[in-house]
Amino acid sequence: MMTSLALLPAGLRRRLERWWPEPLVIGRREQLLVAAAALFAIALTGLFTALTLGSAPLLVASMGAAAVLLYALPSSPLAQPWPLLGGHLVSATIGVLCAHYVAQPALAAGLAVGLAIFAMIALRCLHPPGGAIALNAVVGGPAVQAMGFGFVGLVLCNTLLMLALAWLLNNYLLRRPYPRVLPPPNRHLIRDPAPLARLGIREEDMEAALSGFNHLLDISRSDLEQVMTLAEMHAYRRRLGDIRCRDIMSRDVISLRPDTALQEAWRLLRRHKVRALPVVTDAGQVLGMVSLVDFLKRLDGSPQGLRERLARLLGGRAGDSRVAAIMSSTLISVREDLHLVELVPLFAERGLHHVPVLAVDGTLAGVISQSDLIAALFRDRLHAG
Repeated sequence: MMTSLALLPAGLRRRLERWWPEPLVIGRREQLLVAAAALFAIALTGLFTALTLGSAPLLVASMGAAAVLLYALPSSPLAQPWPLLGGHLVSATIGVLCAHYVAQPALAAGLAVGLAIFAMIALRCLHPPGGAIALNAVVGGPAVQAMGFGFVGLVLCNTLLMLALAWLLNNYLLRRPYPRVLPPPNRHLIRDPAPLARLGIREEDMEAALSGFNHLLDISRSDLEQVMTLAEMHAYRRRLGDIRCRDIMSRDVISLRPDTALQEAWRLLRRHKVRALPVVTDAGQVLGMVSLVDFLKRLDGSPQGLRERLARLLGGRAGDSRVAAIMSSTLISVREDLHLVELVPLFAERGLHHVPVLAVDGTLAGVISQSDLIAALFRDRLHAG
C-alpha cells in the first residue's frame, strides 16, 4: 500500500498517509494462533448450538465480531465476560422489542441500536457486537422475526458457548490469562499505593487525564498504568546503561541441601545475618529457599513460649527437622544476564528480599538481595550527579 502511495503526487500522498493506520504490534505466530482460535470457537459454537437447539439458526452474526475481541484483544474491557454476556442479552432484548412494537423498519433499526448503546453504557457492559445483534433482531429477516424472544435464547446459547471457549482457548492455547483480573490490592492490606506507583504518574493524575480525554478508550486503566510503568522502566534502563545481574550479585553464596538439619540452617542464617538461603541439589540446581519466615510459619500458637516452640522445632523428629520440610518451593529466580531494572518489580511489588541468580545451565550462580539492588541504584545516582 505504501508503495502504491509513492506513485501519487506529493501533496495528495501526504494527506493520505495521515490516514494510514500504524502497524499492529503482533507477531506472525500470534496472528496464526488468534486466527486458529477464532476458527475453532465459531465452528464449535455452531456445532454445539445445533446439538442443543436443533433446527434453530446455528449462529448469530455478532459472534464473528465477538471472536475478534475475545482472541485478538482479550485484555480489552470490551471483551470481558460481563460485557460479552450482558451486552449481547441486553441488545438482543431491545432489538426484539423494537422489531415487535415499531412498524417502520428503519426507525426500529435506529431505535434498537441507539437504545442498546445507551443501555450497555448504563449497565457497564458496552460490547460493540451488541449493536450488531440489536440490528440483527430487526433486519434479520422472517426467520429471526418468527423466533420472537426465542432469538434471545439463541443469543444466550451462542454467548455462553463463546465465553466458555474463550476461557479455554486463551488460557490453554494462546497461553494468556482470560478473563482479565483486577490488580491485587496492596499486599500489606493498607491504602497506600504500591511502591512503584508512589513516584511518577499517580492514580489521581491518571483520573484527571482520562476525565479530560472525555471519551472511551479500548484499554483498561490497569493495563494503561502497566504500559506507562514499562515505558518508564525502559527509559530508566536506557539511562542506567548495561548493568546485569551478574555485575551486582553475591557470588560466594552460602547454600543448603534438602537434608540439611534445621539447627544448621538456623545457625547459618544467624551467623551470616541474612534472611534467606537457597536450597540446592548436589549438582547445583536450585530447589527452593529457606527464610526466617519459613521458620516462623511452623511456630503455631500464641507468642508466649516462642523460644520453647522454636527449640522443639529445631530438635524435632528426623522427618520434620530437615530443610526440605519447611523450605518454600515456589521459587522466583532470574538469569545472570537479566538487566538490573527488571529486578525492581520483583523486590518492590512481590515483596522479595533475596533472589537466586541462575547460570546458563540452570545452576546457582549467585544471589541478589535488596541491599545489592539499592547499592547499585545509589551508585548510579552518585555518578549521575
